[in-house]
Amino acid sequence: MLRTQTLNFLRELVQNNNRDWFQGNRKKYDDAKADLEQLVSILIREISTFHDLGNLHVKDCLFRINRDVRFSKNKDPYKNNMGAGIGPGGKSSGKIDYYLHIQPDGQSFLGGGMWSPTTEQLAKYRQEVDYNARELKEIIHNSDFREYFPEIHGDALKTMPKGYPKDHPEIELLKRKQLFFMHQYSDKDVTSKDFANQIVKGVRLLKPYCDYMNYILSHSEE
Repeated sequence: MLRTQTLNFLRELVQNNNRDWFQGNRKKYDDAKADLEQLVSILIREISTFHDLGNLHVKDCLFRINRDVRFSKNKDPYKNNMGAGIGPGGKSSGKIDYYLHIQPDGQSFLGGGMWSPTTEQLAKYRQEVDYNARELKEIIHNSDFREYFPEIHGDALKTMPKGYPKDHPEIELLKRKQLFFMHQYSDKDVTSKDFANQIVKGVRLLKPYCDYMNYILSHSEE
């Protein structure tokens, strides 16, 4: 679980997104960060029972709250959320991992999937779907999976990608540029004693999909 104070800090930050306020309320941030660190530590321990995370540490998972504003019109210096990427190698591994997003007012979620693929990775994904989409469809259409992750999120082409016929049986999957799944949590969920268990349940369901995508996106032809 996370403390109500952690969500309250993020609410206050939205209304006071400037360096002076942040530095004056640094202890609130430090407490919120420590709260998330404790949760991520529990998640690493529990997920490690069914997924080899290697020598993963909490610090490898947490995203910085500072925003990179160099190329953004939005010059707010801080994010209005806190996040962690849990998987072998942590958030900077380049692999698809389990992303935990903490944001008040029902905007917290657990997610995972293809989000920012390279041109080469997207080509590999489409090649696999064209060749045999059965395994992917069995995973993402599984009843337990769809109950927890009911929608596909992300962008898709409006027309068929070049090189594929318009009447292809897997037209909808082939048009995907992103294939991301997420389960949202209410603030009541986030602050409940069962929150870590809920996340672990979601990770168990996401694992076959993430394993599949990591394999096809990184697999090289001999």
